Amino acid sequence: MRNAGAGSVAGAGTAPGFAPRWLTPPVPCGAVLRALLRTVPALGLVVLVAGCGTQSISVSKSQAQLYSGAKLFQQRCAGCHTLAAAGTHGSASNIRTRERNDGPNFNVRCETMGRVLYAIRNGGFSGAIMPQNIVVGGDADAVAAFVSKYSGQKAIAAPSAQGGSNKQTGRGATPKSGAPVGGACGTSPKAQ
Repeated sequence: MRNAGAGSVAGAGTAPGFAPRWLTPPVPCGAVLRALLRTVPALGLVVLVAGCGTQSISVSKSQAQLYSGAKLFQQRCAGCHTLAAAGTHGSASNIRTRERNDGPNFNVRCETMGRVLYAIRNGGFSGAIMPQNIVVGGDADAVAAFVSKYSGQKAIAAPSAQGGSNKQTGRGATPKSGAPVGGACGTSPKAQ
């Protein structure tokens, strides 16, 4: 219980034995800062451990261009795109929770190097969300090589009109008749 100080006025709207609020000394800043410095790092560590996934780049460092592309993809593209080989999850997995900036899930969408370079240079295919030239020059080539190699690894083959299953699912994934399929989506259509 605080004692009414020498300068307090008895009966000045306070309970007996308490000083008015304007007379109480402020809490020392040093004590508050020390308490924050003890608490904030612990909370930061909890958030860091709980918020970060355990996925990492699964491309061998011996494949220099592909590893560089994976690293750049992880740094620049992870917020909007999903690709397991880069350890990223930026796309919506449920259409009901999708946001405007969710980009394609490259685990199920096949892409060629040319299409990836086009998207990088032009801000995606709609030009509305993705920044143009998010990587340039050799970095753009490295990202395009990486995405074209590792995209579509979880794509499900859809049956073709002839009863075969050589067409991969995913927007933009079906090549022209007789053209080779890019990346992990296959090496070439089956001969008829």
